[in-house]
Amino acid sequence: MTEDEKMQVAIFRYSVISDFVNGIDMSRAEKSRLMGEKCERKWPNPFSQKTRISRETINHWIRIYNGGGVKALRPKDRSDQGRSRAMDDDTCEALICLRKEMPAATVPHLIEQMNQRKLVTPGTVLNTTTVYRFLHQQDLMRLTRSNPVDRRKFEAELPNDLWQSDVMHGPKIDVDGRQKKTYLIAILDDHSRLIVYARFYLSERLASYLDAFENALSRRGLPRKLYVDNGAAFRSKHLQYITASLAITLIHAKPYKPQGKGKIERWFKTVRSRFLTSCTATSLPQLNAAFDRYLNDDYHQRKHSATGQTPLDRFTSNMHCLRPAHENLKDYFRKVALRKVNGDRTITLDGRIYEAPVALIGKRVELLYHQTDVETIEVRYQNKSYGMLRPVDLAVNYRVKRDKNNNPQIYATNTTRSYQGGKLWSSKGRDQNET
Repeated sequence: MTEDEKMQVAIFRYSVISDFVNGIDMSRAEKSRLMGEKCERKWPNPFSQKTRISRETINHWIRIYNGGGVKALRPKDRSDQGRSRAMDDDTCEALICLRKEMPAATVPHLIEQMNQRKLVTPGTVLNTTTVYRFLHQQDLMRLTRSNPVDRRKFEAELPNDLWQSDVMHGPKIDVDGRQKKTYLIAILDDHSRLIVYARFYLSERLASYLDAFENALSRRGLPRKLYVDNGAAFRSKHLQYITASLAITLIHAKPYKPQGKGKIERWFKTVRSRFLTSCTATSLPQLNAAFDRYLNDDYHQRKHSATGQTPLDRFTSNMHCLRPAHENLKDYFRKVALRKVNGDRTITLDGRIYEAPVALIGKRVELLYHQTDVETIEVRYQNKSYGMLRPVDLAVNYRVKRDKNNNPQIYATNTTRSYQGGKLWSSKGRDQNET
């Protein structure tokens, strides 16, 4: 019972005995008559089902009031508070030990185990309500819960200090006559709540995320930190390499702890309620076109309830602190592969054979390339670029002859060669075995 409830009971009790303690002189007969009336009357007893009060109870209230005033009329806490009246001490102790041994067990299972192990004192019957109440009093109902975590509301101090990014499952759309699921990949600026980039894709794999991330960087500049989930795309070494190269700190949320990404999770909820409920797009281009209109005409123009500003106004109010993206931003998104140059100058990448410079024979080099453009591959060794690799042309290499200084010489391709008398002759009549 709370202190306020105790005070209400004390006031009620005083109202019952006030006629006897307010200093009015009454004869013994008058007191007896008044006591009888109070005992016969039905009272609205607070926090109790009893409506009648006995003579002994009224006399008891008068005695404690005379000894301590209204404060003494407040109900006293049970002297055995925290202990069960339905179970003896040995049974309670055994139940506590069993609960600690089996923290995930249900109450019916605990009762079953108590009876099977003969831990219940003879004559004691365990019922579900009694055990529930006892375990709650002992704070033993949720032993498997973790310790309280110190979580605090936060907000990045400036635009592009922190970006939050995540993926939301979107609606199904028509792709070549088949219904396919879409995924909304979004990146949100923590300070302004501006959506730096968001788009629906047909996959949530790394290639889709890197496309969204590159577009976000080219449009809004470089963030200092990127806060992401633990999905496969977010854990990729390629993404880690890109962010490190751009001096962006990549932060992963703790598994099963989505509270840190509360802002973007709340925005996803807004997208579901304000955009998807009225969207009628049936193809991916239509869906993204409608979504762009929603972002530009609705979300970015409305005052945010937490900041009191529109996301666009808050983001652009501190443009001086933004880091612009590099002019060669696309190069930072190239994949990196390590390969050793063979003795014949060849390197194999994704099943294709390329030719490297002679100086790199036997060296372990870096190959930088876009997965969508396997024709343009830069080769680096010890942080120095050696230009672009070229695919091996076996027919050209067949015509190459090297002199004593290892310089290649390619035969003219417009000559006609034939064997006469065991010698190779060209159409110009020259013995090529003598060259």
